Amino acid sequence: MTDSSPSFTDRRVIVTGASGGVGGTLVRLFRDAGAQVIGTDVVPGEGVVACDLRDENAITDFAGQAVADLGGLDILCNVAGVQHFARLGDITAAELRLHTDVNLVAPMLLTQAVAPALVASAAAGRGGNVVTIASISATFAQPYNSVYCASKAGVLLGMRSLAIELAQQRVRVNCVSPGGIETPMPHNAARALPADIDWSLLMKSTSAFPGFMPPADVCDAVLFLASDAAKSITGTNLVVDRGVVF
Repeated sequence: MTDSSPSFTDRRVIVTGASGGVGGTLVRLFRDAGAQVIGTDVVPGEGVVACDLRDENAITDFAGQAVADLGGLDILCNVAGVQHFARLGDITAAELRLHTDVNLVAPMLLTQAVAPALVASAAAGRGGNVVTIASISATFAQPYNSVYCASKAGVLLGMRSLAIELAQQRVRVNCVSPGGIETPMPHNAARALPADIDWSLLMKSTSAFPGFMPPADVCDAVLFLASDAAKSITGTNLVVDRGVVF
């Protein structure tokens, strides 16, 4: 974060996936900018509230407690996600449900649960808004990644729909779609593939700026969309991918 970074003094923020590379960095940057932040994850972490986002009752309970503890809510950041590569013949119903539960259902249900607090925030001039991490995989196909692509496409369009629905209450809803990030998730996802797949299919995708980007690059985009500098932006999908071409 630089001196020109947005201020979030006294803003109340929820971040999911707070034990991960992007989520953990985002929690730190929000706090550095003056925000009160509650981070949640199924993976234990210092100061991270445990919540299994596959459980709708756990989502409701977490949302209610977090909003009560913060005294309201101004910003929801849906960051948590899962990604497992698989060939078509290896896809299971359980994997489909896992990806949709975490990547699609959870962000929608959590947004639903905190919507009244965000509406109150917007009415008070505190800029109530949602920023959800989608993916470039939401808008173009990738081999052996169909389950992830489908779940991210779903959450992208779901959030765009919510942006229209919540516009009357002046609650903004936006997405950030990253390319490859230097976190364990993409490396672990690819490592699980069998050796006999057609690796040339995966290698067709490239970017103008080579290599994986640090989590902070994605967080900067989230901070912008969550800030007052983006007060006239809603329903958008900000792509941060180092110029990926396929």
